[in-house]
Amino acid sequence: MKKESLDKNKIKNQKEFNRDDVKVYGIGRFLKSIKYSLNGLYYSYRYEQSIWLHALVTILAITMGFIFKISLSEWAILFIALGSILALELINTAIEATVDLVTTEIHPLAKIAKDCGSAASFVMSIVSIVISLFVFGPYLMELFGLN
Repeated sequence: MKKESLDKNKIKNQKEFNRDDVKVYGIGRFLKSIKYSLNGLYYSYRYEQSIWLHALVTILAITMGFIFKISLSEWAILFIALGSILALELINTAIEATVDLVTTEIHPLAKIAKDCGSAASFVMSIVSIVISLFVFGPYLMELFGLN
């Protein structure tokens, strides 16, 4: 009970957050945002095994695209699929880091948040595999004489 009253007093005494005080537009801010994005990519590639797996599959898909000389529209579809799974993996990493920041305990809600983030990546991985089969399937069938 005492903790709740302390928290309410703390909130009353806080200055209201004003976004205009912290959001300054300009080339410096833009360059910093690029740096922060690259930091996120670096962290993910350094510490997340699934990002490495997706990177290897992406290299394989791009190599196959050059080998089979896929069309521009096939490239576009492939990059949407590959980019989507990478973006979801990065979001999943952010969810995991946020949950770990909030609690180090094994909590059922923390597990749900982490599992759902992982499930989103898993679902998009399956969708990307299906898309890749649609793109490369005809080329592979022709290569192996299965037409």
